[in-house]
Amino acid sequence: MSGRTVKVAVVGAGPAAFFAVEALLKAGGRVSVDVFNRLPAPFGLVRDGVAPDHQAIKSVAKVYQRLLEWDELRYFGGVELGADVHADELRAAYDQIVYAVGAQGERPLDIPGEELKGSRSAAAFVGWYNGHPEYRDAGFALDCRRVVVVGNGNVALDVARILVRSPDRLAETDIADHALKALRRSRVREVTLLGRRGPAQAAFTNPELREFGTLEGVSALAEARELELDPASEAMAAGDRVRTRNLATLRSYAETTPGADDRLVRFRFFVSPVEILGREGRATGVRAERTRLEEGADGWLRAVGTGEFETFPCGMALRSVGYRGVALPGVPFDSGRGVIPNDGGRVVGADGRPVAGEYVVGWAKRGPSGVIGTNKADAAETVRAMVEDRDAGVFAGCAVTGAGRGGVGVEALLLRRGVRWVDKAGWRRLDGCETRAGKARGRPRVKLCRVEEMLEAAGPPEVES
Repeated sequence: MSGRTVKVAVVGAGPAAFFAVEALLKAGGRVSVDVFNRLPAPFGLVRDGVAPDHQAIKSVAKVYQRLLEWDELRYFGGVELGADVHADELRAAYDQIVYAVGAQGERPLDIPGEELKGSRSAAAFVGWYNGHPEYRDAGFALDCRRVVVVGNGNVALDVARILVRSPDRLAETDIADHALKALRRSRVREVTLLGRRGPAQAAFTNPELREFGTLEGVSALAEARELELDPASEAMAAGDRVRTRNLATLRSYAETTPGADDRLVRFRFFVSPVEILGREGRATGVRAERTRLEEGADGWLRAVGTGEFETFPCGMALRSVGYRGVALPGVPFDSGRGVIPNDGGRVVGADGRPVAGEYVVGWAKRGPSGVIGTNKADAAETVRAMVEDRDAGVFAGCAVTGAGRGGVGVEALLLRRGVRWVDKAGWRRLDGCETRAGKARGRPRVKLCRVEEMLEAAGPPEVES
């Protein structure tokens, strides 16, 4: 191809997006990148998903911030694809488009009673305590003594830990002020995590599981009988350091004697929820069927009901059974898998062929799996495809003819539609506002949790003439 600048639009501003941006900027050749984000503030799950008491994990945002400072990158925060700008408009303005929108949908349990008050998604709870604007007013009633969390992954661990951790410790973090206030009044004393399968199949990472043994005023408990492994589970755990360490940690919890005033976290396995119980429209418990593992012809260990049931009393039930991608207007979508269909990161259309100049990274590409670092190799694969296509002269939309170059009309389009966006300078002002407020209170930052407040702090964008 010629030495002209390749114009790239990245939709999304979470870890997958920034790993892709980093790979693009370091791949060589002349490139400029416009990042579009639905919310005013960037960094996605690092800001809105990672638990506030895990500040070390959040530190990766410093890397993303440095990338934002590159001259080749512009930021359009508070701009939503399908509402403020449309896919066809991006195709007309950019050579390449990268979708990095994650998996914003929540998987339901699909059991009776799920609609009861007090039956909520863990995703909503995470968004609420992290100050995500869409969950600012979600309102979680913490006036009950017992909470059940359905799920055996790190998100389930996060919500359980936030529920039992000392509010004084949380006050040292960037937890949302409204959540901290509610947690100080919380009456929750016991959280039970339910897993359909056994401890060898749990998706916990060991540092997060082990952390429950170190929390002040908290006792983690497990039942020894549920930690006994069948031969297939033994084989699964053998040679797997994470599973082996998890089992050792859980076995130590089975030997724990809780203090009289401790808050309790119970790890239960081989229990599959079949109904949220309620009275007068509010959840009062979870009815679960005892399960056993059965190995299928494909080697997968499935939970099979035994016909025995157990009830777990609670005033709130949080489901943490996974995320699911949501279709973007005008973009191919595989509703069965909940991802944007792709071949090595190249978006694939209904005809099974790659859509010229369109790509996908992160959870939207592979489904909700892995940790933040998983997105680096994932993004590198997609960027290799982008470079191959760039060198072959394969571009998006009308850019293949050399017309409609490089986002020339994007700012004018947004202004005409009355869209107030946050640019890089605006994000610096917003970030400074939050961090200054945090410093004054001995915290990393005090988040602004409403879009209007964020836009006011950011100020108007600096529109190019």
